[in-house]
Amino acid sequence: MISIKDVGKVFPSKQGQLKAVDGVNLEIHQGEIFGVIGYSGAGKSTLIRMLNGLELPTEGSVTVAGRVISKIRGSELRKARQEISMIFQHFNLLWSRTVSENIAFPLEIAGVTGAERQKRVNELIKLVGLEGRENAYPSQLSGGQKQRVGIARALANNPKVLLCDEATSALDPQTTDSILDLLVDINKRLGLTIVLITHEMHVIRKICHRVAVMESGRIVELGQVLDVFKNPQQSITKRFVQQVTEPEETKETIEHLLERYPYGKVVQLSFVGEAAEQPLITTLIRDFDVVVNILQGKISHTQNGSYGTLFIHLDGKAEIIQKAINYIHSQQVGVEVISNG
Repeated sequence: MISIKDVGKVFPSKQGQLKAVDGVNLEIHQGEIFGVIGYSGAGKSTLIRMLNGLELPTEGSVTVAGRVISKIRGSELRKARQEISMIFQHFNLLWSRTVSENIAFPLEIAGVTGAERQKRVNELIKLVGLEGRENAYPSQLSGGQKQRVGIARALANNPKVLLCDEATSALDPQTTDSILDLLVDINKRLGLTIVLITHEMHVIRKICHRVAVMESGRIVELGQVLDVFKNPQQSITKRFVQQVTEPEETKETIEHLLERYPYGKVVQLSFVGEAAEQPLITTLIRDFDVVVNILQGKISHTQNGSYGTLFIHLDGKAEIIQKAINYIHSQQVGVEVISNG
């Protein structure tokens, strides 16, 4: 569906040439929800803008749905863009138009007739859950409702690809989740390929099948979301994963726990897939002569399965604790001993 080969993008600056994207190679499959994550300046916005021709690569090629976007111009590019829609962080709605009129705008440009246009608008309003708000203006809508208008407008011409440029960054957490749920529903219903960029690992975790991590214009890590959660390779990826798996207060909490439990062992467990749903702690208490204290834990659900971390304290005879740890290993659960008593 999308093929990015040896793509680079250089911008002139006062300090010389700035390489925003550097030697990127990427294949995105049809019907996939693909995430690109990175901090500000990583090059992710430039990369996604090259997918619809808003930016042209300095080198390399970008192919979307069989068209070499990096080469076409004029009417052919405009036609291609009808199949590659985009939603934005700040919605980019027409403030003098109602919800219905905003959604109808790309249909007007495409020359769709009045009756057919209205039918399509009604379908889209129902799809994104805006029934009853058809005649409202953007100033009368919440942030989540504005983004739903943006999504409906982006879907008007039945695109093959939907690009999301930090589409939830301006929204509160609850509204973000509702928009992400809507994108997953659209992906499943329409088989739409979705490419989104973000700096929030929660967004990647919740809806993406695969993720590329960008740093300094390059892709430094790529893989299934669950695999990246399970075994992040790069330090930047580990920081992103910790956004979801380890709350901000975790380090401080663990330091406090180590002071509180100078004996026994404080152990971090990592669960992936079905292992995250097994009664491991119950088995430890039942089958081993150890005292188990659950200190802190969290399970995160991805499109590929569940991933969880759990901190526990094990107390008892050293040899029995070791047997318990060996058992945990045998259950395909990751084990890291934080302290030794």
